[in-house]
Amino acid sequence: MGYYFDDAYSINAYEGTDVKSVLSALAYRFMGQNLKHGLYYRAYTNAGIVRTTDYRYIIDLNKIYPESKQKDCVWAFTKAWTDNGATYTWDINCFGPMELYCNGELVYKSDIFKERYSEKASRVSFDLKPGWNDIRLRWKKTKAGFGGQFGTWLGKWDLYTLMPTKERDGQEGFVFTDIVDDQYVPEFEVGMSEADFDGKLYPEITFANDGKGQLTHIYGTPEGKYAIAWTKAFFDEPGTKPYKFRFSAKGKAFVFIDGEKVFETDGGDAEFTADVKLGDHDIFVKSVCGGDWGFDLSIDRISFKSAANVKGASDAWMYIGPFDADFEFPFEKACDMNHVIGEPKTYWRLNLKDTFVRPYNENSLFGRWNYPLGVTLYGMLHAAYIIDSNDLKRYLKDHVQLCCDTLEYALWDKEQYGGATAIHNLLTSIDSLDDCGSFASTMLEVNKFMPIDNVKYVADYVADFISNEMSRLPDGTFFRKELMHSFHNDTLWADDLYMSVPFLTRYYKFSGDIKYANDAAEQFFGFKKMLFMEDQHIMSHVYDFKYDSMTGVPWGRGNGWVVFSMTELLAELPEDHPRYQDLVDFLNELCAAYVKLQDPDGMWHQVITDWESYPETSCTSMFMYAFSRGVRYGWLKDTDKYIKAVYKGWEALTKTSVDRNGNVYGVCRGSEFSFIPDYYKYELGWNLNDTHGTGIVMLAGIETERLTEFLNK
Repeated sequence: MGYYFDDAYSINAYEGTDVKSVLSALAYRFMGQNLKHGLYYRAYTNAGIVRTTDYRYIIDLNKIYPESKQKDCVWAFTKAWTDNGATYTWDINCFGPMELYCNGELVYKSDIFKERYSEKASRVSFDLKPGWNDIRLRWKKTKAGFGGQFGTWLGKWDLYTLMPTKERDGQEGFVFTDIVDDQYVPEFEVGMSEADFDGKLYPEITFANDGKGQLTHIYGTPEGKYAIAWTKAFFDEPGTKPYKFRFSAKGKAFVFIDGEKVFETDGGDAEFTADVKLGDHDIFVKSVCGGDWGFDLSIDRISFKSAANVKGASDAWMYIGPFDADFEFPFEKACDMNHVIGEPKTYWRLNLKDTFVRPYNENSLFGRWNYPLGVTLYGMLHAAYIIDSNDLKRYLKDHVQLCCDTLEYALWDKEQYGGATAIHNLLTSIDSLDDCGSFASTMLEVNKFMPIDNVKYVADYVADFISNEMSRLPDGTFFRKELMHSFHNDTLWADDLYMSVPFLTRYYKFSGDIKYANDAAEQFFGFKKMLFMEDQHIMSHVYDFKYDSMTGVPWGRGNGWVVFSMTELLAELPEDHPRYQDLVDFLNELCAAYVKLQDPDGMWHQVITDWESYPETSCTSMFMYAFSRGVRYGWLKDTDKYIKAVYKGWEALTKTSVDRNGNVYGVCRGSEFSFIPDYYKYELGWNLNDTHGTGIVMLAGIETERLTEFLNK
């Protein structure tokens, strides 16, 4: 079977190898390629060109320049980095004439039709080179409008760019010019100083040099309230040594080292000495407003550094407040950078106009929340315990913990900045089961083995959406009604059984409320009404309500999701549940059909009834998983054929789907849908190490191992 990679047999090292060795290779390869890394922090101003609820940038220049005249123009500049080159696809709505340039090349220019129908987006793709890319736009004013909306074509995709000047390096967004005439061509280069630009760039972020304290600039003068400033310093003398501090405060102020007060003053200039040990230490200043307020602090021979390594900050200090006098500041909670603080809630900011510190998850996979990762980590969790790897366990817990720690902040961020977040872009814009169910199910599974802080907050949030907000047919069956990704509107997908049932099952166990298991059980029969192909006893991928018809294409992974999810529920459902036997009967009906569709080499295919479509790794793994569990739990009849299918499938996977380095081949990428099988067969290809399949292969291996143990007993 040379479908997956050239000379398949010669590079494979796992045919006939024990399951634990394969699991170890798979799990450690994934962890090694997606190392644990914390969040990044960037300066962010919510003035000027900002991202909104559909994750695109928007600017209405009529509001910014209300006195502008016909033919006036504005230019905007940003930069984007790619490691190996990339293609950006933007959806653009122009309120008037608009041009887009990438690295000096005009890649989009509006016309009278695009300007006339500004409510319709134009889809534009343009190529980026490796390294930094210069992106700029020009808008011209007409009576129709002035400005535009532009950015990612796919809602909820956190695609952002960075400000391109030296002074704002690392800040998200665009800088833009004042009004210029339509003949003006800017002399601008990425990385240049704004002092060298022949004009002023906006948004303005520096405060006037008027002699007032920085806290007056940031917060005004809220009498009696206080704010906290935070920085770090490395003290370089061995042991514990005295250091001289010089402090000037406008009003009452306190100085803390690592949360311990070392000095206080009612205002004025002072010097004091504090004993500090060798190493990094947190320095805090608490200032109380009694009019103009602020401070200046220096330490002999010691320089300060940003406590969160904030990109685009003007100095090393961050600020948070103002707080009521009786509010006890939670140093530890505030300084983990995952929480908003106080009431009303607030977050760290900088000594710049309207400029906050904002967290960004710039890891490609670690600490991310999405449904393929939910499946991947589910497999890794059980692999970690089978091979007894503390490294994998810590990695998994840290990944899930980061997701749980940051949801509260992310929901605040959404309200604060207009909708587009740089962490939890799915949960904060939740409109589908894809956004929540798979990863939340894994979160609860991890929590069973390794308790996770804040897990109830996140689980309750997801349960509320699925139970009370998710679109349903009159009989309660989930379907996709109005999504940001509009191609899915008014459809019902076999995939959504996995996106809902495992979470509902685990939340039933977590909460103790049987109604969640009842809901999960009924979904199978609602989906069966819409997707079951009576003549073949298998499932169609999608039902499209626009045409009031199932698509009639039995996609491999779509069918895999169905039986995979059914075994998740049956493993926890009480045997006296009124739907238990109905589910067992449905499982037998489906599996009896699936087992006949395994090819002679042991694989199932992308279109499971068409062996000319490519052998597909994730559905093969899911059928194996369901068969093994069906045998072990006693749900399936005529077990010999299922046992043989599991071992035959594992032999095929280790022969053609996994190489000696733990790479996974032949996993279909994320799908759309079609009424004809050619889309799945020829257009919907596979990706190397796709997260839709990596964890499922591990689970197939784990079930193969468990089946062997079961049969030996």
